[in-house]
Amino acid sequence: MKRREFLEKCAKAATGAGLMFSGVAVNVSASAGLSKSSKKLINQDGYDWNKHYYGMVVNPDKCIGCYSCMRACSDENDVQDRGFRTWVERYTITKDDKVIIESPKTRDQSTDKDDYFQLPPSKEPNIERQFFVPKLCNHCTDAPCTQVCPVGATYKTNDGVVLIDHPSCVGCGYCIQSCPYGARFWDTNYLCANKCSFCYHRVTKGLNPACVDACPTGARVFGDLKDPESAVVKAIREGGAKGLKRSLGTKPKVFYKNLSQEVV
Repeated sequence: MKRREFLEKCAKAATGAGLMFSGVAVNVSASAGLSKSSKKLINQDGYDWNKHYYGMVVNPDKCIGCYSCMRACSDENDVQDRGFRTWVERYTITKDDKVIIESPKTRDQSTDKDDYFQLPPSKEPNIERQFFVPKLCNHCTDAPCTQVCPVGATYKTNDGVVLIDHPSCVGCGYCIQSCPYGARFWDTNYLCANKCSFCYHRVTKGLNPACVDACPTGARVFGDLKDPESAVVKAIREGGAKGLKRSLGTKPKVFYKNLSQEVV
């Protein structure tokens, strides 16, 4: 896309959403200026997003590196081989304290096409220990991505989920660059940013995200943070759950239990 076309698209989207004043982005209500598809998504029959506030707890001790969550996510959201809404990192700690972090997301895809979602066995000869850590969008309370989007295509719902209004996305890539968790990617099919949505189309119908249901060991627990009896609140109440990169002040709503100090 040429620069002139990009700026014209930005201006039209911003004008329609009422997002710009003197060239400066301002905050608007979560549903303002959204496409019909997004408005339909957040207005499911009988669903009140003011009554919920969602979060997830991940327990790496239970993750066995089967990558079932990645496959389920890809199928549910029709991502296929264009990127990863969720991924699993393999941490290998060597006997000389070297930390090796690998994932299907970062490996050279040209070297092995047998399984897009799975890592080959480690060839490191001096392994002290090895473990897996599932990653995804952290749906931050103070999300950097929502602050840098020039047209409001990235927004946070009243129930705490960070979504992308794909028809409104102008493809500037600011949100991808601003995410400190590397949770966003450029979707070559739809020509816009893409990421985990907590399977919002399922959640508003009372279902779990696909990755949660696909995990055979219960490494992921999802639920309503407003409900003291929900599984996610009980998991947090047990202790040992914390968000990643808390020093950044993003206030993530994905919490990790018993996290090893090597995890970044």
